[in-house]
Amino acid sequence: MPSILPEGDPAPADGSLPSGVADGAEERRFGVYVHVPYCRVRCGYCDFNTYTASELGGTRRDDYAGQVQRELAFGAEVLRRTGVPDRRASTVFFGGGTPTLLPASDLAAMLGRIRDEWGLEPGAEVTTEANPDSVDAAYLATLAEAGFTRVSFGMQSAVPHVLATLDRTHTPARIPLVTRWAREAGLQVSVDLIYGTPGESLADWERSIDAALATDPDHISAYALIVEAGTKLAAQIRRGEVPEPDEDLHAEMYELADARFAAAGFSWYEISNWSRTPQTRSRHNLSYWTGEDWWAAGPGAHSHIGGVRWWNVKHPGAYAQRIEAGISPAHARETLSEDARREERVLLETRIADGLPAEVLRPDERRAIPQLIADGLIDGRAAIAGPGRIARVVPTLRGRLLADTVVHRLLG
Repeated sequence: MPSILPEGDPAPADGSLPSGVADGAEERRFGVYVHVPYCRVRCGYCDFNTYTASELGGTRRDDYAGQVQRELAFGAEVLRRTGVPDRRASTVFFGGGTPTLLPASDLAAMLGRIRDEWGLEPGAEVTTEANPDSVDAAYLATLAEAGFTRVSFGMQSAVPHVLATLDRTHTPARIPLVTRWAREAGLQVSVDLIYGTPGESLADWERSIDAALATDPDHISAYALIVEAGTKLAAQIRRGEVPEPDEDLHAEMYELADARFAAAGFSWYEISNWSRTPQTRSRHNLSYWTGEDWWAAGPGAHSHIGGVRWWNVKHPGAYAQRIEAGISPAHARETLSEDARREERVLLETRIADGLPAEVLRPDERRAIPQLIADGLIDGRAAIAGPGRIARVVPTLRGRLLADTVVHRLLG
């Protein structure tokens, strides 16, 4: 089942935000995230806020696009009322769940409301996630005509027994088809992989890497499988039906992927993400890692504006009730202190290739840098300031594998 929402401070029914969120907003980019919580089946490893048809409790998918559009209009009014200056969206991301279980016209309508309420920057990045078996050529062409620029396919693996363990419903043969259709529609293509599935060998993983590269994508994500409490997979491991993931094998798989992607012309820009060029990085996800602003619509979606973070009620039924009543769907919120924002910045920006400016660290924290260099965890050249260059904390390959260690040493 989906994970439990965090607790926080009460969220006002009218959605009002502290006036301080407007401070410095002109310097921050603005994005929009739309959560679509529907899945055909629940994958055994997943604890995202998603629901199959039997879990919806009477709510209907064909009402959903209208509900999200009302939240988007509500959000635009909240920001105007709070004094946040108008900013066009530089990125839009439809995630889930499986957004492409909805008709393409629904996704187009929600994007149209974002355009009407906030506008889109010239060259805005507009992405949707998609399962390979949830789209066809006509669907993808409709998305492109509506203004989508990018599609991220949940490939996960090219090996049938790995897909079966993950409860994925597509076949490996589907991947070359959908990626070709997307390119023919003029969309950038990203493929998402998962490594470390119980029973997956290094040879299996190499086969998936080769299959992903064969689709000639613009972007690749590769995530280590995490066994989340409460999932079907966690129960299978507890009962001894499948083996626990092997951390040493995870590391071998990551090193193999990084080497193979680099040889194919991809560069890492975040621990789990590689792009063919700087222009094909996921700008939306980078906005999360660099602390920009975004409004997130849909059940369980988490928003962030100027140091205030809030999250919507989780179930689609509860979300629909609030939207129909004209009140904020927010469940709770938190206002981050300056210390919390700085520590979060250290946590996130040490994950990216652009690195963390060393000036963000306190003097006592900067004292950890020489030993991190000596241990091969951060790039020594990047950490040294020079003419026209800011000292930055950038992880090495070893540092990416031990990212938590880097953060722990910096923050003590």
